[in-house]
Amino acid sequence: METNSNISQEQLETIERYINGTMSTEELKAFKMQLQTDSDFKIQVEDIRILLTGIETQSLKEQLDEFHKDVKKQPIQNEFSKIRHLKFRKFVAAAAVVIALGSFWFFNQNSTDKLYAKYFTPDPGLPTVMSDTADFEFYDAMVNYKQGDYKTAIKKWEVLKSKTPNNDTLNYFLGVTHLANKNEENAIYFLEQSIQNKSFPLVNDAYYYLGLAHLKKGNIELAKGNFEKSTIEESQALLSELED
Repeated sequence: METNSNISQEQLETIERYINGTMSTEELKAFKMQLQTDSDFKIQVEDIRILLTGIETQSLKEQLDEFHKDVKKQPIQNEFSKIRHLKFRKFVAAAAVVIALGSFWFFNQNSTDKLYAKYFTPDPGLPTVMSDTADFEFYDAMVNYKQGDYKTAIKKWEVLKSKTPNNDTLNYFLGVTHLANKNEENAIYFLEQSIQNKSFPLVNDAYYYLGLAHLKKGNIELAKGNFEKSTIEESQALLSELED
């Protein structure tokens, strides 16, 4: 990958570790502090994120025809969730810190809206697996999701869901995508389906986003109930703030 003259190879690799969620705890802590205090650095990180997403998109487009020739008609399995980096949640936490810095824009909103705006950030999604031709359509939609094109991602995933209606991974990502697209009702519908399987690898994330969806709608008790079932750090922080 060619790098801009204003960024060293070492800096680029550091930013890539942050985006991929592979930083150590100490490195992530220092990185988040720099994001909060250095606006130019924050812009640089976002530029690199957009660049990397663009590379994923171009790679998918170039292989589209070949993938469609070989694609197998198999349902998406929950194993996809297992390839998620274990530290992706830390990536979300870092993003939440950055989002929180802009919370003054919501001064005129009610308290639940402020709290939702402080904690909500879209799920980072799964890494695109270029070698898995059997599920090209799923990962093709994942690229749309990562780019913020939620309507397109939803449309593509709904086609797959019509073939595998009980797939936990599809239900989860349809839920979080509808939430990112400001449709809390649909988000709740799909996320409630994804939590039926308690062994689903992303069940804690599902409870967290389900709680956020209820919070956005002003259903405080339902929100608390779901946050209590999630073990992720943000859920416990939200519970603490809701009890204050």
